[in-house]
Amino acid sequence: MSICPLCNGLKELKMVCPECQNVIKDNGKATDYFDDYSAYMDIEIMKLFDGLPQSLEKHQCVHFIYCSNCGYEQYYIVKE
Repeated sequence: MSICPLCNGLKELKMVCPECQNVIKDNGKATDYFDDYSAYMDIEIMKLFDGLPQSLEKHQCVHFIYCSNCGYEQYYIVKE
């Protein structure tokens, strides 16, 4: 089983917003925002619904990043 270095605190996302150059915040797995209970679901099952058809096989974790300064948001793919 692979683990995401961002989810497990092994690495920290250090990225600036392409729009305003402010520091961007990692808000965790994108699948955690699907509904009230998705954060408690099995990670491998949730990868079937993360928008990347092969994220489970390619050991990818999709994170939601957001700039609180200008509102820029995007999905960021992390290699597990």
